Amino acid sequence: MQKYLSFFLYLIIIVSVSAGGKKMTFHDLSSKTIQGKDIALSAFKGKPVLVVNVASKCGYTPQYEGLEKVYKTYKDKGLVIIGFPSNDFGAQEPGSEKEIADFCKLNYGVSFDLMKKVKVLGSDKDPVYQFLTENAPEKGDVKWNFEKFLIDKDGKIKARFPSSVKPESEELKKAIESVL
Repeated sequence: MQKYLSFFLYLIIIVSVSAGGKKMTFHDLSSKTIQGKDIALSAFKGKPVLVVNVASKCGYTPQYEGLEKVYKTYKDKGLVIIGFPSNDFGAQEPGSEKEIADFCKLNYGVSFDLMKKVKVLGSDKDPVYQFLTENAPEKGDVKWNFEKFLIDKDGKIKARFPSSVKPESEELKKAIESVL
């Protein structure tokens, strides 16, 4: 049922945005925080956003540390980082939202935004990831945990980085600096 509801919601968003002649942006979407509160992503208008699908039991999990460093470096310049936990790859995010939040805080001192656990693959893919994978410069499904999407201040996807690109890499930092 949820699969159909997510898809239906996505279709409503596409039709309503298309009807207005305006191209959809990241800011036209909404999500839920890891605490379960609804959030309109328009709250991030005027700020660059780095969106990352995260997991607690992955070989890339130590990237939480790098993401937190990048967040602390650039947050005063407006950067927002949003982690979307997902259990889609190797069942590497099996915990509840509370367990995920606790793990991130205790092990990596995560202070950037975390959202509810979502599907990033399949027919019940979360609408945020439906938008990201269909509108990124390199379209297509997310390949693994810790894939990164850089959104500019206007809600347009500027870049996409595979899991192997570390948050503190020069490549990613240059891209972030270009949208600040």
